[in-house]
Amino acid sequence: MLNSNSKKMGSSPSSSSVVFAVLFLVFNAAVLCHGGKTSSFVRKVEKTVDMPLDSDVFRVPPGYNAPQQVHITQGDHAGKAVIVSWVTANEPGSKKVIYWSENSEHKEEAEGKVYTYEFYNYKSGYIHHCTIRNLEFNTKYYYVVGVGHTERTFWFTTPPAVGPDVPYTFGLIGDLGQSYDSNITVTHYENNPTKGQAVLFVGDLSYADNYPNHDNVRWDTWGRFVERSAAYQPWIWTAGNHEIDFVPEIGETIPFKPYTNRYQVPYRASQSTAPFWYSIKRASAYIIVSVFILSIW
Repeated sequence: MLNSNSKKMGSSPSSSSVVFAVLFLVFNAAVLCHGGKTSSFVRKVEKTVDMPLDSDVFRVPPGYNAPQQVHITQGDHAGKAVIVSWVTANEPGSKKVIYWSENSEHKEEAEGKVYTYEFYNYKSGYIHHCTIRNLEFNTKYYYVVGVGHTERTFWFTTPPAVGPDVPYTFGLIGDLGQSYDSNITVTHYENNPTKGQAVLFVGDLSYADNYPNHDNVRWDTWGRFVERSAAYQPWIWTAGNHEIDFVPEIGETIPFKPYTNRYQVPYRASQSTAPFWYSIKRASAYIIVSVFILSIW
């Protein structure tokens, strides 16, 4: 983890890439940032085995149309908004998020949008994205999704106001996948005594492209796998080469289709034109996400 008053964890075997994911972390310190890293953990380099589909970390939550694959990310430029995302399997269900601050009995609502996509012989569930705005800094919020069917409750804490001397701790994870070692990586992050407050994810999420026809079921299992962290603190997303999913031989000619449908980012808040390059401010850090796409054919 990285302190900003900023450890890369999780490195699967790399492959020839046409995409380079770059995440710049700029601290708003006047002279020097004495951050340091809180752990020396590095996942082993050797190829590892993916967890089977019936693994407990992939379990579908119980209940009719129960929200699954719940995750959050920053929803604006400065940290006063959150994008809440989830998937329902049976029907679209409610697009609402009910939320309230820890010290308030007043509950508010926000309404999002629902998306679906198809990839070869796969049809996605109903993918919800809802932005909660005008939040207070440094405040714990609870939120409910699945309104009207199987409701599930989660929580998150907003960052402190942006400033040059604001302590904040980030986890840095990339090339995660869904192997047994992936589970070790996430568990290590969860158990680190210096608790991360947000994750900077530097690309290569599910590794679904390692499966025949880029089996998108493995996008669903990955979403359920990381929910245990990503539903409670923002994961700041960057696409990598394993998110391209460009497979013209099976009729899939739209790059990044699964990734862009499932993982929204606040690129318009920084006046960007696409979700592959954007910036956000969080506490004392200025984070710049950029994906360089190079043709090698």
